[in-house]
Amino acid sequence: MSALLREEIRVRGPISFERLIDSALYDPTFGFYAAGGHAGRRGDFITSPEVGPLFGAVIARRLDAWWEELGRPDPFVVADVGCGPGTLGRSVVAAAPASLAAMQYLLVEVSEQQRSLHPAGPVFSSAATLDGHDRLHVVVANELLDNVPCRVVERTADDWQEVVIDLTADANGFHEVLEPLDASTNDELERLAPGAIPGSRCPLASRAATWVAETRTRCHRLLVIDYGAPTAVLAGRSQWLRTYRGHDRGGPVLDDLGSQDITYDVPFDQLPAPDVLSDQARWLWSNGIDDLVAEAKKVWTERAAIGDLAALRARSAPSECEALTEANGLGAFIVAEWSNDGTLI
Repeated sequence: MSALLREEIRVRGPISFERLIDSALYDPTFGFYAAGGHAGRRGDFITSPEVGPLFGAVIARRLDAWWEELGRPDPFVVADVGCGPGTLGRSVVAAAPASLAAMQYLLVEVSEQQRSLHPAGPVFSSAATLDGHDRLHVVVANELLDNVPCRVVERTADDWQEVVIDLTADANGFHEVLEPLDASTNDELERLAPGAIPGSRCPLASRAATWVAETRTRCHRLLVIDYGAPTAVLAGRSQWLRTYRGHDRGGPVLDDLGSQDITYDVPFDQLPAPDVLSDQARWLWSNGIDDLVAEAKKVWTERAAIGDLAALRARSAPSECEALTEANGLGAFIVAEWSNDGTLI
């Protein structure tokens, strides 16, 4: 991967972080996801669906609420974008929501290897992208936007400039250089991060913003869950851009391209304004996670002596709830919802 990007820079000049991240993650031959990077207990990072089935059960409750609001459409088309091996979809279906009889659950995943792990059955279908799939009722994107490539910008003494990647003097490595930004982008960054000190950096998530803007026109409800913060907060942080490998932090972003996940805290204030914005803990509580835990405790009490699978699943619910709502962990993730009650394109 590094050799390909070095050759590209030799021919075309410096490249953006957006281009570097895109290649490092999604190159069909050498990218991280093409090479088998994924979420899960044996993967490179753990997402909320991988904690256990409780997260999917809450999502199922929210899908039922939207299904009712939309007049119980049949089919009820749900797209799960960036779904990895389909863990969330499995949990949603296992929760047996009222909408399940009408549900068509589309698993969208760019990695061919991950798509090979998608569940089969009449409810599920699988695709590499959302292209060609319109008139969707709900689109869910859990930890997708943090992998949508971003640009990187830095505040200098005079203005904001873009951080781009060039070759070192010996052309065997990479180093960062600054390039001017257009006036409108500079003005927008001044608005988003006023008072940022020289040397401050933050993501410029134009592609993520475009994805949200376009996707919300293709569905009635868009649900995005990810880690992030306002741009001004990110400008004061030093590790909002980072790598992961084997459940641990990886090395520098420019090292081992294609062999580690590259991710960033999503600047939600750069996205179209959502109808609902919450942290994950509050969103889960507002959508009935406490009711589900209470039901699970009842099942455990009734079936503990039997020790069957239902009892074991019920026993894990309180610990799953604790992990999903932990204030310094998954509970601090941001949940955003967009509605589109107009005509779908």
